[in-house]
Amino acid sequence: MDEQTIRLLQGSFAELMAMRQEAAALFYERLFALDPGLKPLFHDTDMRSQEMKLMAALAMVVGKLRQLDEVLPGLEKLAVKHVDYGVEEHHYGTVGQALIQTLSLAFGERFTPELRGAWLAAYGAISGVMISAARAATTRAVAAE
Repeated sequence: MDEQTIRLLQGSFAELMAMRQEAAALFYERLFALDPGLKPLFHDTDMRSQEMKLMAALAMVVGKLRQLDEVLPGLEKLAVKHVDYGVEEHHYGTVGQALIQTLSLAFGERFTPELRGAWLAAYGAISGVMISAARAATTRAVAAE
């Protein structure tokens, strides 16, 4: 990822953190609107706590964009946990859509094609790592049966 893209992501994320509660709530609103079938995965979840976990995870990744190799093991573990929660591979696409919609609503006209492209690229890279880890975990679980 080039330096300009990293600066775009980190600058926009700093703005998003200023409204983190609203942004996180909006993300889950968009997620459940896109796929109401995901809501049962959160039936025993304190959503305020979940919203803060989301923002903390995003902050960790965005803060380490220049050292992504340092966060990859954590992302892989998170992906494996999500398999246990019932997350399936196709859900990552829905999460990406919810993220982009959230950013678009939060930034309005300031969500330029360049900024959108930066977030799409970042989410694509992160979700790719997580999908690979989830696939590997699922393959190991099936082989163990």
